[in-house]
Amino acid sequence: MKTTTLFWILGLSLISTQVFAYGSSSSSKSCTKPQFSEFAPADKAAIAPKSTFSFMASSATNPKSIVVDIKKQPVAVTVTPKGQGYEVSGTLPSDLKATAARINITAESPSSCKGSDGWLINITE
Repeated sequence: MKTTTLFWILGLSLISTQVFAYGSSSSSKSCTKPQFSEFAPADKAAIAPKSTFSFMASSATNPKSIVVDIKKQPVAVTVTPKGQGYEVSGTLPSDLKATAARINITAESPSSCKGSDGWLINITE
């Protein structure tokens, strides 16, 4: 009788491990994060106050979700469709002079995947 019980336990455990080995289809959701490139001016460049900057955002970006800030100051940007993505441009805040700053970018894709990037600049006086 103990041998029969042992076989039942072994059989049920094999079946249950095979059932749990397969995940549901909702657990394999794909996510394409926004990508950013073509930063201008270049990383660590020295630029004058109130200068313009620009970068490209990939086609996987929701253009309405793009947020840019410099030293925790929000910056208004213009987003223009260009090729397979979006050209984003803006102007440095007027009160930033003689300092180093990071241009921070955050955005979401249409599937709500978040992406972020940025680059450093040196603002002259």
